Amino acid sequence: MNSKSLLRSTVLLAVAVGIAASPVQAGATTHQVPSRGVQFVKPDHPQRVRESALTEAVEFFWYDCGHSQALEQPLRAWAEKHRADVALRRVPAVWPGTRDEAVQRAHARLYYTLEHLGLVDRLQAGAFRAVHDEGLDVTTEVTATDWAVRQGVDGQAFGRTYRSAVVNRSVDEAAAAFTRYGINELPTVVIQGEYRTSPTLAGGVEAMPEVLDRLVRQEQEHSR
Repeated sequence: MNSKSLLRSTVLLAVAVGIAASPVQAGATTHQVPSRGVQFVKPDHPQRVRESALTEAVEFFWYDCGHSQALEQPLRAWAEKHRADVALRRVPAVWPGTRDEAVQRAHARLYYTLEHLGLVDRLQAGAFRAVHDEGLDVTTEVTATDWAVRQGVDGQAFGRTYRSAVVNRSVDEAAAAFTRYGINELPTVVIQGEYRTSPTLAGGVEAMPEVLDRLVRQEQEHSR
């Protein structure tokens, strides 16, 4: 996400919560105790979580967002630390009605193809590099398949999955989720459908895992 996109997201966030806000660069840190309206907010409409004995964390991201890319490794390490009590679900960005929607849908299709092939853990970081760092066009079946084949993926299996009904449905559901959750900044992580944090709220990308730790503890304490 370029600086203009981040600024637009931050302004939307300010309107949503009724406070003045300014862009926060990835890497800024804070050691404040997470508190509502400072490092996280509660959505106006809490969302139901999928049936699970674990606490659900939903990450909203975009392959062409530098802040999403910066969160990838810290979030992966955080999820590994919480593998016994947190289920991480990723939702690729599809903001309906925006000028980026077509590109975002194509990137979401790439993500869900990787997910349904069980390749996200291996190729997620590479997809960020290809799109955000290298500016690679992966918005068609041909270009996405070419990239995947260079990563050692079977081209025929990739193509079948890319065109599949389940991937079509997943992309549409991602667009619906962005509207339903009221996402206005990337990346955003929602804990148990009730607590939302992001770089602007947390004080930077690097601060987000600490805030997520607190929110998970808070949610688990309330559910006892």
